[in-house]
Amino acid sequence: MATRLERSMLFVPASRPEMVAKAARSAADAVCLDLEDAVAPEQKEVSRALVVQALTTLDFGHRTRIVRVNALDTMHPYRDIIEVVEGAGQHLDIIMLPKASGTADVQFVDRLLTQVEARTGIAGRIGIEAQIETALGFVHLREIATASPRLEGLVFGMGDYAASMHMPLANIGVEDEHDAAYGAHRWHAVMHGIVAAARAHGLRCMDGPIASYNDATALARACRVARAMGFDGKQCIHPAQLATVNTAFSPTPQEVAQAREVVARYDASVSAGRGAVGAEGIMIDAANLRMARVTLRAAEEQRAVEEERAVVERRAVERESAK
Repeated sequence: MATRLERSMLFVPASRPEMVAKAARSAADAVCLDLEDAVAPEQKEVSRALVVQALTTLDFGHRTRIVRVNALDTMHPYRDIIEVVEGAGQHLDIIMLPKASGTADVQFVDRLLTQVEARTGIAGRIGIEAQIETALGFVHLREIATASPRLEGLVFGMGDYAASMHMPLANIGVEDEHDAAYGAHRWHAVMHGIVAAARAHGLRCMDGPIASYNDATALARACRVARAMGFDGKQCIHPAQLATVNTAFSPTPQEVAQAREVVARYDASVSAGRGAVGAEGIMIDAANLRMARVTLRAAEEQRAVEEERAVVERRAVERESAK
């Protein structure tokens, strides 16, 4: 699986070229050109050409380039994949599959990508991210997570999941009176399941967006919950959400410092012939060490990716200056 930093994923309607152009210059780690829910039915077919044009003419810089096709229970997805990949496959990183319900859904997309790649001679392999947003997707999480070597990530879709489960929902991603009536975290089971399936099989896991893009308080809380549960990042529907999301899913300097201290103390204890060691009233053992190393690995991966991005962006500026 490709190593990608996806703290934030900005969704933009494929039918809105001006929004796509802004997204390509945004602070997003990934940009998703949406052919599904964000595009009106009568615009879906013509929007494929707009996706090809955007991918082949815009400079997305370091950002992961994603196209969300339509769900497999509609008449659109096979043409979405064929036309977009034939026209711009060399400039595409990931196909996002909405409403994944089982192994067969992911394998269908895999086989179609394989055929188009072979015909067009695309170098490399386009990845897949599967959205878990139905009851079937939830109960088949294990099968979906192992369905294809192309699969890179699992993504939670709260709105469609609520509809599938007949769960009342006033506002996607924002706590409401139904959450208060339930008295606990209504989405815990599916969110925990997504993270567990992703971690068990080396995949990324992304939380879905919140619809109230002007509600900074709700966004910050949703980010804290998702990060606490182990998600790598969160989808966004407005550029104004990106800074909050990027910060929320990055290890803080304090967390990195604490992790380094844990590793240093544990290593010193082991060198002295001991195992667990006490520090400031807290026991440090092998479990603490594993948690600390996860934090340090995340910080190091983020640093490496951001350094690479800085090089890419500097070269892009140099090319523009040379024109």
